[in-house]
Amino acid sequence: MKIITTQILILFSFLCSGLITHAQVDPWLKPSQATVLFQEFVDKEQKLALKSDGKDDKMFTVSSNEDVNIHVTNALIEKVNQLQRKIEKDSAMGKQIKVKYIRGLERLLQDMNANWKSKRFAITWLPQILDAYESCMEEDKNGKTIENIIDRLHYDAAKPVVYCSAFDNNPGFKISKNILVRKYCDLFPEQVFSMLKQELKYNSDLPFADSLVKVAAYRYPKQLYDYAGATNELSSLIRKIDDPLIKAISKMAGSNGSGQLYFPFLDNIVNGKITLDDIDAVRNDSIQYYKLLIKTHLDYVEGSLNKDTAKSYVDLEDMLQRKAQTVFVNTINGLHERDDVTRFRIIQSLNAQELYYLAVLSDGIIYTSSFVKGVFPLMMSRVNNKGDSILKTVMFDHYRKFIKMAAGYNTLGTFLASFENKEDASDLMRAFVTGLEKRGSLEDGVDVADSYASITESMKPIADEMLFNVNINYKKNVSLNNKKGIEIYKILEKLFLSSDSTKKIDLTKELGIPPVYSVPYSSLVNNNGQVIMQVFFYGDKDGQNIFGGFQKMFSSALWKINPEKQWISISSVKGLPVTIYANRPLPEETGEDEQAQKALDSFLLKKGLKPTVVIHRGHSYYARYTIEQILPSAKIVFMGSCGGYHLIHDILKNAPDAHIIASKQIGKTAINRPFFDLLMEKLRNGNNIEWSSFWKEFHQKVKVEGFEDYIPPHKNLGAIFIKAYKIAMGEAANPLP
Repeated sequence: MKIITTQILILFSFLCSGLITHAQVDPWLKPSQATVLFQEFVDKEQKLALKSDGKDDKMFTVSSNEDVNIHVTNALIEKVNQLQRKIEKDSAMGKQIKVKYIRGLERLLQDMNANWKSKRFAITWLPQILDAYESCMEEDKNGKTIENIIDRLHYDAAKPVVYCSAFDNNPGFKISKNILVRKYCDLFPEQVFSMLKQELKYNSDLPFADSLVKVAAYRYPKQLYDYAGATNELSSLIRKIDDPLIKAISKMAGSNGSGQLYFPFLDNIVNGKITLDDIDAVRNDSIQYYKLLIKTHLDYVEGSLNKDTAKSYVDLEDMLQRKAQTVFVNTINGLHERDDVTRFRIIQSLNAQELYYLAVLSDGIIYTSSFVKGVFPLMMSRVNNKGDSILKTVMFDHYRKFIKMAAGYNTLGTFLASFENKEDASDLMRAFVTGLEKRGSLEDGVDVADSYASITESMKPIADEMLFNVNINYKKNVSLNNKKGIEIYKILEKLFLSSDSTKKIDLTKELGIPPVYSVPYSSLVNNNGQVIMQVFFYGDKDGQNIFGGFQKMFSSALWKINPEKQWISISSVKGLPVTIYANRPLPEETGEDEQAQKALDSFLLKKGLKPTVVIHRGHSYYARYTIEQILPSAKIVFMGSCGGYHLIHDILKNAPDAHIIASKQIGKTAINRPFFDLLMEKLRNGNNIEWSSFWKEFHQKVKVEGFEDYIPPHKNLGAIFIKAYKIAMGEAANPLP
């Protein structure tokens, strides 16, 4: 088949070589003196096209498909030649008309040559474009409109014909341009407002503009808001349209910058459940505004259960999360050293539902003590310590996230024990692990894995029930041959079993993932045999104090400190080469600590030094800044902040092979420092990091309360779940031979 195709190409190229210079070798074409120059212009564009693919071989190569290339080349040569002859020989055409059509053909080819490589001209449509040009030419010379021909074409074929200038005086030209606008908007609905903004500058009576606005408004209400607030022809049109959604958004857009506060309530505004005046009454009161967000969100949740998802659902939840964190959680976190009455005063007016969302929308941000001492007990008291009551009032929205958080903060047992009907508690935990294969993301599966890790020892009956339900779901997905479900539940089963040391589950062997029980020393050194570590400090008072103690950790007999203006480096002088880089905790008020980190990052990048060990020393509200700077080279990441355990999934986005150590609750210097000491000695002596034995040795050095809240990498089931799933589904390379 290949040989035959090649022979056809050779023959075709030979034929093409004799048909490309009409005025000289084409016996059927003898241009008149009036048209000869313009015919030559067309010939020139044909020749340029044949050379534009980089090969002077008489073949217009526009794709890797030979059939497509032959089809397009035939159109370029045979069809264009045929059109030239047809125009030249048509005795019914006057000279000016012939020149008009020849020039139109030339401009069409010019457009092609200028734009096909950049894909602004759909080159594979060339045969249809030329056929359409011929049809339009026939209608035009008889004084008939071309609009019906244009209407039948795909946008990519219609556009070059309309804009080739040959039909500018056709009675259907303006309508054809309008048809192009409609076709473009049908093809790219997300570009409707952008297209209309440009088109209405020159075409104020576009007949279907209001219809396009209505359709786009319901698809992209945020775009409508952005365009309605401008001062131009489009915004003027928008304000004239009599539609409840469009009128509501137009009013928001003209509200002097307050529209973003109104937008989350859009659906209820349109439905008449709330007015802008209602929002105005509370928008300057953070607590009352939050309460109105919760009330509206519950309306939207109820609607979504009835398959009626609010258009502003995501916008409202984004605003709700922002207010929950900035108004409440950041406040009670920041008062962690104050008495409980002072610390939790701001949440005293909230009801159970409002406290519930405060918790689930601040996962990874809220301090352990903020949850355990403040939000959770106050929420439970609001429903007379009946946990099932709160879930019913929020219609089980985000319930998996809440269970995961309750498990992580050791309050799940208390929560489930509060159910009036114990069977309801069992049903809840059964639902918790069911249907994970139906979710679009892995978040729920990670929450299940993390929850099991949190309760495997403290709440063994619940953990056993979770394992039982995982087995049931695994068998169900096997019977349905659902690959995603099979892998999710197989991984969870192996992870759960691995938590029991007597089972002797080797996760590396069972799941094909990188070693989770150890980090080989060889994976931590660079090409020069050196371990590079980076430590992040922050410029608050605590950070400055910790930095002072950090420097005192290094004996001059073993380490040498090299001071720089914005950082220090600490290098081993005995044992194997280890170098630690730490930014100075310069004043945070002026942003100097951030500048110091950036300067150190730039220095390491310039020197080609990629940290394989990363240490975060700062409060939890600084953790995200550290995570943003972690490189994929990191193999060990230690989060020395409160609640760092809840950020492991963010860390894995930047460093997918990292072994992560973090606390579920309060990070303590009395624990962080011994870990650092032990890790430094292991690295300086060139030891592999065996987490099981490392953790036992670590525990012998640390006898303070809170050690049990630090989770070693081999117990970090959520992180392992992500790695295993991606490998199983082919989303990441399998590191094993």
